[in-house]
Amino acid sequence: MVAITRRCYLLILLLGICGVLLCASAACTATQGTPSPAENRTITDMAGRTVVVPSEIESILCTSPPSTMLVYMIAPGRLAGWNFAPVKEYTPGRYAALPVVGGWFGKETGNYETFISMHPDIIVEGYTTDGGAALASVAERQRKMGPIPVVAVEDTVNATGYSAPIRFMGDLLGEEEQAEAMIAYYEGVLATVTERVASIPDDERVAVYYAEGPKGLMTDPSGSQHADLIDLCGGRNVADCPITPGMGMTEVSMEQVIAWDPEVILAAEPAFYATVRTDPLWQDITAVKTGRVYLIPETAFGWIDRPPGINRIVGIPWTARTLYPDLFQDMDLESLVREYHEIFIHVSLSDDRIREILNP
Repeated sequence: MVAITRRCYLLILLLGICGVLLCASAACTATQGTPSPAENRTITDMAGRTVVVPSEIESILCTSPPSTMLVYMIAPGRLAGWNFAPVKEYTPGRYAALPVVGGWFGKETGNYETFISMHPDIIVEGYTTDGGAALASVAERQRKMGPIPVVAVEDTVNATGYSAPIRFMGDLLGEEEQAEAMIAYYEGVLATVTERVASIPDDERVAVYYAEGPKGLMTDPSGSQHADLIDLCGGRNVADCPITPGMGMTEVSMEQVIAWDPEVILAAEPAFYATVRTDPLWQDITAVKTGRVYLIPETAFGWIDRPPGINRIVGIPWTARTLYPDLFQDMDLESLVREYHEIFIHVSLSDDRIREILNP
């Protein structure tokens, strides 16, 4: 009787040990396979879509430059690649060395296989239009990206609406403090500029030509996202030409520019800026005769365009002061430039470098 009981006891003990080992094995298999619900969270993106994303987002790719700028400025260590290379002189080395993966932004340089092969935690889509067609395009992007969550972000090219995407991305990445510092800077310069230029009568607004291309004979008219800052800062965009979708840069003739006779020329290309003041074709234009031709600064990214993302925030005070030096004579542009680069670009510029940027 005792022997039987002992055998039963040993058998029960052996079965218990096997059960524990099987449970442990199953637990390991579950951990290595499909992530548990605790490793994910559900968000609503800026297109109103419900998206399941990892709880900890460490690697991000974006489909267009404005979205990439947004991620870089909020959390540079999370960015996995660029749509196009930034200017290395103004970008910390570890970030400048990130790969260029292309994207979908006028120039269709993106490749889905490349994006998927880099295994980002999420992909950010620069959602800049509204309505069913836009929602369909985001859904199509998600379909092609497979299981990688696509998060849509709104207003990344809206010069008067940057606060919302900055705050959204800050919340998504747990970088609320950085996002609020960016918003405070942006809303401060935006309010200062828009309040002052609002009082300028329409017939006293300075006539501005945005000169693009090596000969200055490409431009973007009012209504184009590429020329937003001219209107925002109280200028009157003289270009009377069609808007070219996507990358913009509508070709115009010298005869058209002469007829428009701008008071200020904002030059995008250093080559054009270097020659326009001595080029006989431009000598009768008011801006050239009065010396009001200005090279648009570019540090890590352009200041008023290329891309038309939140990189343009520093261009708001620069454009306003360029168009209306008397109205904004009390604006400390050097301090604003320094602060912008520290907060948004994550670099510190010397006083000499800032003066070189502002006085090419």
